[in-house]
Amino acid sequence: MILDLATLPSMSLHDAVRVEIESLHAFFVQWFSGVAPRDDATLVQGFTRRFTDDFVLIPPAGTRLGARQLGDGLERGHGSNPEFRVAIRRVELRLETADLVIATYEEWQRNAKASTPPDNGRVATVVFLRQGDGLRWQHIHETWLPADVMAVGPFDF
Repeated sequence: MILDLATLPSMSLHDAVRVEIESLHAFFVQWFSGVAPRDDATLVQGFTRRFTDDFVLIPPAGTRLGARQLGDGLERGHGSNPEFRVAIRRVELRLETADLVIATYEEWQRNAKASTPPDNGRVATVVFLRQGDGLRWQHIHETWLPADVMAVGPFDF
């Protein structure tokens, strides 16, 4: 579900951004672990509605994925990784305008079968478009955290 800032009048923008980032990644964990139902309504509610039509993800490998490509891979991956876990850390607002919000965060993954190493950390920059009173994911660029940082973790989530 797209976070509706109008329904959260007591929440700061920073908290709203943090909740949206954490909520999307919680959906990923539920989806890949097979906890979330595998149906169109769940996929639309948890994933598709959050993104703009021209969304782009640049993962650490440097490839470009659009919302459709990411969604296709997500759909195929349902239940494929029961031990997958994610922790979001260090959410920071970087820029806020009337139309967009830019933030950075760390995404720590444990038992990520699709990543090497499977226990890893990455830093991400996200651009949200403000649409109405909500935030929509427009662009994410991820890069690996340094190996010495990943080696220390912690991966206790």
